Amino acid sequence: MFFVTNNSTKSRAGYKKKFDSLGLDIPAEEIFSSSFAAAAYLEQTKFKESGKKVYIVGEVGICEELDNIEVPWIGGPDDAGKQPDMGPGGRLEHDEDVGAVIVGFDRFVNYYKIQYAQLCINENENCEFIATNLDAVTHLTDAQEWAGNGSMVGAIKGCTGQEPTVVGKPSPLMIDYLCTKLGLERSRICMVGDRLDTDILFGTDNGLQSLLVLSGVTSEEKLFSPQNTITPDYYADSINDFFLEGSKTSGSTSSASSATS
Repeated sequence: MFFVTNNSTKSRAGYKKKFDSLGLDIPAEEIFSSSFAAAAYLEQTKFKESGKKVYIVGEVGICEELDNIEVPWIGGPDDAGKQPDMGPGGRLEHDEDVGAVIVGFDRFVNYYKIQYAQLCINENENCEFIATNLDAVTHLTDAQEWAGNGSMVGAIKGCTGQEPTVVGKPSPLMIDYLCTKLGLERSRICMVGDRLDTDILFGTDNGLQSLLVLSGVTSEEKLFSPQNTITPDYYADSINDFFLEGSKTSGSTSSASSATS
């Protein structure tokens, strides 16, 4: 079993600590966050050999993953609270050795970071724009939905006119990595998640089976809404249906509506 998340605020080591605190012994090698996916992408493209740096709009998870592959970075939490000089003649100097900008979810995003990122992308030759994900909303609390990383990526897109390379779900990068490194067969993988536009799309777009759990952001009403165009192979009330004997039967979204456990 592998855990795949678009949340880039933690590294694999960070998620390992979280699992440990819950009493779950999950090896770090079985955790795939979008922060790790960003680092894996840089490894695949041999970014380190360029001798360039990365500018991070994001939190510590991306920083830790780049440290693991010895790719130098600037920005991230270090730029929280900074403000550029916007008085007469004011300008923000940027590092011309930045060869990539990674944009991940950032609870401390500010105008300084947006300006620095756009300067790197617009003015540094061949500077790559990388997004951990394009999630429109996220769930920081159980009280309401909050603006997701798509809003931060959108700000950079708006001032650069560039489309990012997306490394998180539903991009194929993480499943390509898993299949290549571990020799897994796509037809034998089932993606389980609670979001249609990331988890289930990750499955359907990449040749996997998919199962939607209704215990998160997607209701049964939304799943079967005429406006929904993303269809999982199966759905269940919650992940507990995998483990509880005699639990309520989950369903298939095929036209036959056959039951499955």
